[in-house]
Amino acid sequence: MKPAPLSYLRAQDTRHALDALAQAGADARVLAGGQSLMAVLNMRLAQPRWLIDISRTAELNTVRVESGHLVVGAAATQGSVEWRKTLDDEVPLLRMTFPLISHFQIRNRGTVCGSIAHADPSAELPLALLTLGGDVTLRSAKRKRTLSAADFFQGMLMTAREPDELVESVRFPLKKPGQRFAFTEFSARHGDFALVSCAALVTDDSIRIGVGGVSDRPVLECLPRLEGDDLRGALNDFSWKLGARDDANVSASYRRHLVRQLGWQVIQEAK
Repeated sequence: MKPAPLSYLRAQDTRHALDALAQAGADARVLAGGQSLMAVLNMRLAQPRWLIDISRTAELNTVRVESGHLVVGAAATQGSVEWRKTLDDEVPLLRMTFPLISHFQIRNRGTVCGSIAHADPSAELPLALLTLGGDVTLRSAKRKRTLSAADFFQGMLMTAREPDELVESVRFPLKKPGQRFAFTEFSARHGDFALVSCAALVTDDSIRIGVGGVSDRPVLECLPRLEGDDLRGALNDFSWKLGARDDANVSASYRRHLVRQLGWQVIQEAK
């Protein structure tokens, strides 16, 4: 299939993109890497009148350390972050996450902010952002605001972004002393959407565990430093809180099983 007829605009800079969004509003979609958007357009699940291309906007194609965060601009590809030489020291959870995202050809073109904006509940980057306690910077022609990942993700493919706003950047907190991380997922084949994915951030006093692929958005659970049966019991409770449902791929009970097993695995690895 092909997209419905639309008009194409290549943004010359951020202001050009924001002015176009202000005029077109809900009739526009922003194109950065296009790895998710083009499939949606081709299936005509979205039929915008305008496609605003920011992929060659130099000021949005940045990856930098600022105020204790790794800040990734809207046009920066996943590959440009994955192959960053200092990523292991900056945000090690991202280093663990990227190899599990689809295939390297997709990461070479797809953007970090695009994955966050698309808000697929099975996607790895939204889960990593939520687990780390990161945030999203939104900008329109009139204002700029920052939302936590927990407030930004609102449901399946749904976010708090307004029609005239651009996801200008996402911010991943830098690793702090004493923090340890792990990420894993279960899928039918490498590169397929994860049936369940789990991320963990563990300290001497606490456990943060995030789960994707079960609810309509990634979900975070914060626990004290539990061990043994206490931890297994907490993971079992968490698996039920996620509201898993039977679908064409697996049963709800199997997803709960995966949450318990993968959750235990990432926590042990992070210790």
